[in-house]
Amino acid sequence: MHSRNQFRVLWPVAMLVAASLACSALANAPSIPGISADAPLAPPPLLEDDFADSDSGWGTGTDSDSAVEYEDGVLRMTAFRDYYFTWSTPDDVDYEDVHIEVTVNNESPDTRLGFGVICHQQVVDSSFHYFVATTEGDYAIARAEIAQDDVFLTNDDDWADSDAIPVGASSYRIGADCRQGELTMYVNGQEVDSVSDPTFTEGGVGLFLWSGELPSGVISYDDFVMTSLE
Repeated sequence: MHSRNQFRVLWPVAMLVAASLACSALANAPSIPGISADAPLAPPPLLEDDFADSDSGWGTGTDSDSAVEYEDGVLRMTAFRDYYFTWSTPDDVDYEDVHIEVTVNNESPDTRLGFGVICHQQVVDSSFHYFVATTEGDYAIARAEIAQDDVFLTNDDDWADSDAIPVGASSYRIGADCRQGELTMYVNGQEVDSVSDPTFTEGGVGLFLWSGELPSGVISYDDFVMTSLE
């Protein structure tokens, strides 16, 4: 579950036909006041997944420490021990200058759990940046490097509280900007913090669970979307 797996997207002919029909309808549609007909369309997502297809490419597996599996239309992560960090990635692609959003479902409301987004993951040593929020309302933007303690780039290398992160909520919408040298975190559409760190400027992306001081915990991910910031 810690490997970066190849992700494949299939575009059926039906999608192309639908797109052609949509373009024809738009061409004949009346103009909308205040919106230019020549205004550029938003670029399509680089990657999106509602986890309904168990073959969409995210790394999965179960062992004595944790489980990451497609279940019930979500990507569910479970920790079976305390202070355990497990993650999953969708492909082997290096991305730069991206915005990521994902919904996190809190399936262990009485347990302190950390969850969030990984970016700039390095293939050689699995170093990366990550954005972590917890069910107790605290957060950090951090850098992980092999054989070293993680560095929290926010709040003088410590956890920080934010009113944007509700305590014990049933779900959270986590967002992250991963620019070259600039990292910004969002929760439920509100900016939480932003830092500068040029250590990594491109790499893989992923999602994770951190179990905290209790020996178990469960979250699930849904509606993952990644777009370009360029």
